[in-house]
Amino acid sequence: MSLKTSVRLALAFAVIMGGMTQAHDTSAPGMAASSDDPYLWLEDVHGERAMDWVKTQNTITQKQFADSPEFAQTRDRILEVLDSDARIPYVARRGNYLYNFWQDKAHPRGLWRRTTLDEYRKADPKWEVLLDIDALNQAEGKRWVFKGSDCLKPDYNRCLLSLSPDGGDAIEVREFDIPSKSFVKGGFELAVAKTQASWIDENHLFVGTDFGPGSMTTSSYPRIAKLWTRGTPLSAATTVYEGKADDLVIAASHDRTPGFERDFVTVAHDFFHSDTYQLNNGKLIHLDVPSDATADPHREWLLVLLRSTWTVGGATYPSGALIAIKYDDFIAGKRQFVTLFAPDAHTALSGYSWTRHHLILDIMDDVKSRIDVLTPRATGNWAREDVPGAPTFSTISVIDTDPDNTDEYWLSVTGFLNPSSLERGVLGEGPAQVIKQSPAFFDASKLEVSQHFVTSKDGTKVPYFEIAPKDLKLDGRNRTLLYGYGGFEVSLQPSYSGSVGRAWLSRGGVYVVANIRGGGEYGPRWHQAALQANRLRAYEDFAAVAEDLIKRGVTSPAHLGAEGGSNGGLLMGNMLTLYPQLFGAIACEVPLLDMKRYIHLSAGTSWIAEYGNPDDPKQWAFIKQFSPYQNVKPGMHYPAVLFYTATSDDRVGPVQARKMAAKMEGMGYKNVWFFENTEGGHGGGADNKQAAYLHALAYDFLWDRLE
Repeated sequence: MSLKTSVRLALAFAVIMGGMTQAHDTSAPGMAASSDDPYLWLEDVHGERAMDWVKTQNTITQKQFADSPEFAQTRDRILEVLDSDARIPYVARRGNYLYNFWQDKAHPRGLWRRTTLDEYRKADPKWEVLLDIDALNQAEGKRWVFKGSDCLKPDYNRCLLSLSPDGGDAIEVREFDIPSKSFVKGGFELAVAKTQASWIDENHLFVGTDFGPGSMTTSSYPRIAKLWTRGTPLSAATTVYEGKADDLVIAASHDRTPGFERDFVTVAHDFFHSDTYQLNNGKLIHLDVPSDATADPHREWLLVLLRSTWTVGGATYPSGALIAIKYDDFIAGKRQFVTLFAPDAHTALSGYSWTRHHLILDIMDDVKSRIDVLTPRATGNWAREDVPGAPTFSTISVIDTDPDNTDEYWLSVTGFLNPSSLERGVLGEGPAQVIKQSPAFFDASKLEVSQHFVTSKDGTKVPYFEIAPKDLKLDGRNRTLLYGYGGFEVSLQPSYSGSVGRAWLSRGGVYVVANIRGGGEYGPRWHQAALQANRLRAYEDFAAVAEDLIKRGVTSPAHLGAEGGSNGGLLMGNMLTLYPQLFGAIACEVPLLDMKRYIHLSAGTSWIAEYGNPDDPKQWAFIKQFSPYQNVKPGMHYPAVLFYTATSDDRVGPVQARKMAAKMEGMGYKNVWFFENTEGGHGGGADNKQAAYLHALAYDFLWDRLE
């Protein structure tokens, strides 16, 4: 996958989806309340007054919802799922080994480990532990959270490990030696920051980090990419590219594919627009594709994934299409592409993966999965073959391949009621075989999945999935939980959740997933339909699903709850303020809410392309329509609401949830609850125990407040 794609996905995912120091948060210790925002003091993230308020709120919420045997049972049942030894240990191949990161009750912060394929096939494989994060924390007196590794191929013996001090996006990077299972003394090491670091060779890195004042963008990501040589101080690293302060992020990478070694620089201007350059002998060669497209060089090919229609070389290619050309031909000026995928009214490309000789496409057909395999031919055409076998209402996706060496591929297959499985295959050697199978964590025999379509306010058909008892009585009395996201072209596809099954479905509840606009379920057009001035379309879609559930007799407002996090938290804030009559309770998690100040908080500037710039009066005119913090009013009949967030969230930050809860309480609303975890970053929990607590808090709150 291209650097451009990896940068965008890393930022998006989770939005999904800033540095530990909140470098671009305009709040400051002791900030006084302003006349138009009396809760500005809560933006002082670690300030004594703000933290005293947080502690008081946490105590109230815990006493109400967490000090009961019922809560303990919910939490423990979820934790059993998260800590279960029967879970699938998902792996990534690096050379002759399969690598895995594993957390359980005995290892809450986790083990980074590896094994061989032959061993992995066994029911109880033996693992070689490379790094025990809990042991590291004990030795160093820290609370590190493992954030991943980048190992130097082809032998993968040297790795760059990312460690977060609190679960946030800011990381410390250290060089690790696999044979000795130890950090390299005097090796590459970078202090905590929002760092981009990648190998060139064993003695050189491309690095983007906090080099000092002015070296980070206003979005709090690296503005400068440098080349760093082993044995020299970071201050001696040479600049490869220097972007603008209002760029999103600058990153450089080296492609080590044998015979196709190339250097690239990606300049991300915002979430959806960037330029990619090949760095060749000190010169930058621009890959001249639309700025909202993804340019992905691989071996002799250049793939381009389009987000808008592109007319080039005498042909027109639609938004959402994947097209291909020989890389050298493209650099030479040719523009005759081959279309590998073109969407229609029902289909969109979810992703793609190279093996050594083939390209695998993950395709969504009305949000359900299928897999196609493409093979380039010497004639310039590509052969196409379907891979059958996906269960109904399932998601089948490629999670790993070995593109430098083999046609091996690994598939994840999951569905709402089908426990996930992991399959391995080699293209050309028969169908994939199940290697690992997750157990069933709840009884699904009396449940069924159905897909429905509802007409939104502007006439658009919007799909949603419903998981409900087979004998569901359409009497409007079923406790129903409606989940959504609707942003950043992120798709909500069918997936198995033992937590949802145990904490909601097993109680007799109905669970619904809304595939609203703003997501990627139908490709770029579905996302772009709810951007900026059109943002209300996403909220109209979600409200239409809620209304349809009520109309069909599945539930009623007093029995209908809603849940969403991050951008989905903004969705929840708008359900609260724009559609309060539809819901009995809302769980609003790690949310954006103050859209007037969001670009001045944490990494908020990076989302202007999604929401707009509130500092521009013309744009604020439409943004204010979906800014819950500004739109909440006294004297309304709002549903019960739980806000939860994390002090260590350096992406969205905790301050928006704090301010919204405080403002509502200041207006006299009694059914407002707030909880803030100290660790875990934007994910909310640094380990399984914390995650189980937060999930249980949300589910028990919703169940308790719904009639």
